[in-house]
Amino acid sequence: MRETFLDRHQAGEQLADVLEGLHLRQPVVLALPRGGVPVALPIARRLQAPLDLLLVRKIGAPHQPELAVAAVVEGDPPQTVLDEANCRHTGADADYIAGEQPEAVREIERRRQRYRQGRPLRTLTGRTVVVVDDGIATGTTMRAALRALRRERPHAVVLAVPVAAPESLAELAGEADRVVCLLQPTWFGGVGAHYRDFHQVQDDEVLSALASLRDRQ
Repeated sequence: MRETFLDRHQAGEQLADVLEGLHLRQPVVLALPRGGVPVALPIARRLQAPLDLLLVRKIGAPHQPELAVAAVVEGDPPQTVLDEANCRHTGADADYIAGEQPEAVREIERRRQRYRQGRPLRTLTGRTVVVVDDGIATGTTMRAALRALRRERPHAVVLAVPVAAPESLAELAGEADRVVCLLQPTWFGGVGAHYRDFHQVQDDEVLSALASLRDRQ
């Protein structure tokens, strides 16, 4: 199968081509770290919008850590959204989720300190929020992010991703006011299957992206 995107930056540029034409009202770009950050950077530059992070931590299934059964989103208090189907299929009951939540919250706090020096999420009331990740597989993490954002009373929420599993994207359609997705392959095979370069994004790359945009602005 041919690679669809050279890397996350190229995918972000292609998303920016579409988003520019929407003439969004007072946009703010929120990336899901870490993989969403290099996708979101060119979008924020093209929209001349601030870039911030939406801190979300996946809770993996018992003995299958890559399969999300829930996700925790930053907030006061943090919000947990379940993937009920995956919970049933994997036996992840309420006690299991409760046991995993503290570690998810600790990682969210670590990232808040590392990436934002402890600052809370910026005010989003009345703004158009563009939520960006490098792709969507099950959609559990993104669903948690979108639901948590509604508490911030944005003007509108736009979901923007380069690639997504069609069934997952269909389930998310009701969580956002608009969805922009460049590719919904019949054979999905995981997000990384649609990038030539899909390296693991490290903290330093996130910090560099945030700093480069601050310098430009």
